Amino acid sequence: MNDKDNGLLPLGNILKQVVPRELRPHIEVASRAFKPLSRVQNRLLEPCPEHDLEICFQHSVLCQTGLPYRDPGDGVRLWEREQGHAALEIEAGRILDPASGKYVNVGLPWGAKPRLILAHLNAEALRLGSPQIAIGDSLSGFVKRIRGFDGGREIRMFKDQLTRLSNALIRLAMVRGDHVTQINTHVVTGFELWLQKDERQRVLWPSTVHLSSEYFESLKKHAVPLNEADLAALAHTAMGLDIYAWLAQRLHRIDPRKPAFIPWAALKDQFGPDYGRMDNFKRFFRKTLAQVQRRYQSARIELDDRGMTARNSRPPVGERFVLISNPTVKKSFV
Repeated sequence: MNDKDNGLLPLGNILKQVVPRELRPHIEVASRAFKPLSRVQNRLLEPCPEHDLEICFQHSVLCQTGLPYRDPGDGVRLWEREQGHAALEIEAGRILDPASGKYVNVGLPWGAKPRLILAHLNAEALRLGSPQIAIGDSLSGFVKRIRGFDGGREIRMFKDQLTRLSNALIRLAMVRGDHVTQINTHVVTGFELWLQKDERQRVLWPSTVHLSSEYFESLKKHAVPLNEADLAALAHTAMGLDIYAWLAQRLHRIDPRKPAFIPWAALKDQFGPDYGRMDNFKRFFRKTLAQVQRRYQSARIELDDRGMTARNSRPPVGERFVLISNPTVKKSFV
């Protein structure tokens, strides 16, 4: 059906009728200046109905400390982070190379992908009430949902990060007064592997994984619920995922009568140790925090020249919904 048939005037005719002739060139120039939203901008702003009922989880220590944002290189075998009462240390692992029959070094996990993988593994383990998870189809489906991609390159990159994560030795510690609780474990202690048919790619992909009993028991006590829709929208930014998880873990615990203040130096220690100059970190942190706030809109936080003021806020996932849908979680909000 054309415009004449449906009774509507073409857009050009509408502009001619309502816009004075002398203003039309300016309107046309202005309209050309508007650029279409990027893929990232659309993901931040659009609702994600396919994720609305899905909940992921992150360990509270990993909400306060984080994995590397960028590839630290094959020569870096140890990664340490401390924040408040939480401490994290990751030691890169080794894996048997089927081509040579010898063990070879595997790099440290880094970037957004291992954060997303952990959130999914945690959710599957808590949903099933078991540390043993069949991930072949579930992780592939999660990757496609969360990243919006189904190409081979994207899947291979997730496989590589899962291989790194599966072989890393992770030490998680929490300090309470003069008491320290620490677990030293591989998050994944057992997995079945199948090999890539493409000989140019030495990437191993677990069909099932078994979380360590120490990590699984700790996770049940210290799991922080996160909306999968929010993770999907922030899947392009490792720092954004860290900020979101940190706010989800912290804001609802702030005394409603007394806001918490975090100076810029503390924010840089936690989220920007790789930034040499404070002004560069501030600029990037402000931009990333704005992306997080588009998703976590109930977060009551403000930034000024001194730092961040954070006030008691509703968590992004309601406690009642978490306990109903995941009865294994006993202390999600502790």
